[in-house]
Amino acid sequence: MTAPLLEVRGLQTWFASKAGEVRAVDGVDLAVGAGEVLGLVGESGSGKSVTGFSIMGLVDAPGRVVAGEIRFAGRSLVGLAEREWRALRGRDIAMIFQDPMLTLNPVLRIDTQIIEAIRAHADVSADRAREWAQQALAEVGIPSPGERMLAYPHQFSGGMRQRVAIAIALLHGPKLLIADEPTTALDVTIQGQILAQVQALAASRGTAVIWITHDLSVVSGLADRIAVMYGGRIVEEGPTTAVLGSPAHPYTRALLRSLPSQNQPGQPLAQIPGTPPQLIGQRLGCAFAPRCAEAGGRCGVDDPAPYRIQDRMARCHFAFEAAAERQA
Repeated sequence: MTAPLLEVRGLQTWFASKAGEVRAVDGVDLAVGAGEVLGLVGESGSGKSVTGFSIMGLVDAPGRVVAGEIRFAGRSLVGLAEREWRALRGRDIAMIFQDPMLTLNPVLRIDTQIIEAIRAHADVSADRAREWAQQALAEVGIPSPGERMLAYPHQFSGGMRQRVAIAIALLHGPKLLIADEPTTALDVTIQGQILAQVQALAASRGTAVIWITHDLSVVSGLADRIAVMYGGRIVEEGPTTAVLGSPAHPYTRALLRSLPSQNQPGQPLAQIPGTPPQLIGQRLGCAFAPRCAEAGGRCGVDDPAPYRIQDRMARCHFAFEAAAERQA
């Protein structure tokens, strides 16, 4: 069996606070193979973005990776020196941030920033870099790219800035792409173009993709596998068709019920009652138990271990029992 391009085991990323350690990521295991798209889904505050930042080595104080292993192409990324990270980021590993201004410098023209990103990892002339930059902008749907690249970020709309950030991330055809809610600010047409571009990148160049989102409808047509996060952990994982067609965890089922497409016209949108956990201090029982309509007595006391059947996993005491009953 081919080893995954990215393998994360037992990842724990905590943040110091006056109330105690916030366990934003608390024992995450995931693996992504070359050419595979993994959808990482869950509500805001579930730990999705922090997982992405941890993989990229971008967790700043008061946060820190306290435990776990992150291996990329067989190489450990935990504790990597910043000089080594600079050689990796943008070339072999790239990230598209939810806020494009985390990528863009507000005081530099767009062409300057893209050309710098190109020449940081490619030995090309300034003229060739400029052609490359113009082509990259055209590929993400920016009209008149030769003219628009002379503008500054503040002269672009939020959606246009996001397209520029996506173009920069895709410049060198990275082996691993982490995309954190990258299409939220884009209209449906451009969103479709970006999704198609990412799928083509995965298929033609073998790029592994982690697509972070709260929108299950996006990953349903994009991802090969889905990992559902809640309370800093992955609570369900498996092939996209299996997870969406026969969800094993109550939280996954609740997310699916809350999709607007599941509601009847004129009826209020379904919501998950309660609020996500605070993640401070030692975990007691299942984190979803206070919000779960299916919780039993042991759910509030015993922390469920990952339960696996074939290529699926769920952290629920009754996960696959309930799924089997619904199919019977």
